Amino acid sequence: MTYRQLGDSGLRVSVVGIGTNAFSRRVDQDGVAGIMAAARDVGVTLIDTADVYGATHGASEEMIGLALEGQRDEFVVATKFGGGQVARDRGPGGSRWYVVEAVEGSLHRLRTDHIDLYQYHVPDDVTPHEETLSALDSLVTSGKVRYVGCSNFAGWQVADADWTARTAGYERFVSVQNRYSLLDRAAEEEVVPACEAFGLGLLPYFPLEYGLLTGKYHRGEEAPAGSRAALDPTRSRWLAEADWDRIEALAAYAEKRDLSLLDVAIAGLAAQPAVASVISGVTRGDQVRANAAALRWQPTPEDLVELDEVTGAGS
Repeated sequence: MTYRQLGDSGLRVSVVGIGTNAFSRRVDQDGVAGIMAAARDVGVTLIDTADVYGATHGASEEMIGLALEGQRDEFVVATKFGGGQVARDRGPGGSRWYVVEAVEGSLHRLRTDHIDLYQYHVPDDVTPHEETLSALDSLVTSGKVRYVGCSNFAGWQVADADWTARTAGYERFVSVQNRYSLLDRAAEEEVVPACEAFGLGLLPYFPLEYGLLTGKYHRGEEAPAGSRAALDPTRSRWLAEADWDRIEALAAYAEKRDLSLLDVAIAGLAAQPAVASVISGVTRGDQVRANAAALRWQPTPEDLVELDEVTGAGS
C-alpha cells in the first residue's frame, strides 16, 4: 500500500480508503469485522464514515467502533457532521452548538477519545464559516479532533473557508471530500484547482459510479443476480441512462493494458492532481483487496493523456 500526506497536513492516509455508508444497511457486524481484517491485511488505513451513515442515525459509526476495539490506533478514522435530516431538523448543521453536540455523539458511537479527521458534511446556507471554524478549532484544541476537513464544497467555498481560517487563526481544512470519478470530472473545474492553491487533499467519493466502473454491468444486459442494481428495481433506469460509450471506451483502454475496468477507475483517479485517497464504498473484504490491488498499476504521463482523451476531460 502507498500512503500520502493529506494536503499540507502531517496526517498520512492510505491511497485507497473505505466508505462505510452500507454498514448496517447491507453489511452486518460480522461483515464489518471481515472488512476491517482485509483492510489490515492490505494496509488500508483510512476509514470514512458519517453520523448519518447506516440504516439509522449513527449506525455505521457504532459498527465501526465495535470493530476497531483493540486496534483503534492502526486506522485513521474520519467522520462527518452536519448532513442528513437530523442536521436539517436540529441545525443549522454548521452552528457552534450543533458541532459541539454532534462530536460528542460520534465519539461515543466510535468508542474513541478522538477523531482523526472531522469533516463538515454539507455546508448549510445560514451559518457563516467563522462560526463553524471557530467551533472546530476548539475541538482540535481540546484534543477531541486531530484534523478538520469539508465535504461537498464548491471551489469558492473552499477558498472562503481557507481565507477565513487563516485570517482568524483557526484550524484550516486539510481536505475536501467531493464526488469525483473518471466519468464525473466536474470537480476539476473548481475544486481541484482550489485544493492545489490552498493545500487541501482531495478525497473522491463514488469513484466507481455506483458500480458502473466495476465491470459487472454491461450495456443492454440485465444486472447480475445479487448485485446492487438487481436488488434495487429503481436502478434499472440508472443503468439504462448510463454513459455506455465512455464506459466501454474505458473498458477497452483497460483491456489494452491487461487491466480490469476497476483497476483503471481506482488507479487512474488516484493519479490525478490533489487526490490523497480514493474512498470507495465496500460491502465485502474482497472488494477492499481488489481496490488496494488496483494501485499496482502506476500510469505513465502518456497513459494519463490517453485517459483524458477517453473520458473527455476538459470538454
